[in-house]
Amino acid sequence: MAELTSLGLGKTMEKKLRSVGIHSAEALTEIGSKQAVFRLKEKYPGTCVVILYYLEAAIRGVEIKQLEESCKAELRAYFNQL
Repeated sequence: MAELTSLGLGKTMEKKLRSVGIHSAEALTEIGSKQAVFRLKEKYPGTCVVILYYLEAAIRGVEIKQLEESCKAELRAYFNQL
C-alpha cells in the first residue's frame, strides 16, 4: 500500500485523512474525493471546497489548475450540498 504522501499530499492532510479512516493512497482512490471530503467535513467543519479540488487532483495525478472547469463545477455543486 502506498503512503498518502505518494499522491503529493502533505503530512497534515495525511494525518487528517488517517483520522477519518483513509490510510493509504489506494484507499483514497477507491473511496474517492467526494466521500473523503464528506468524512473530513464531519470531523473538521472548516474543510473547504479547495480541499475537495486538491484531493480530486491528487487522485487524478494532476495539479489543481489542470482540473477542467466542468469538473470543478461538479465538485463545487456536490460540496455546496454538504
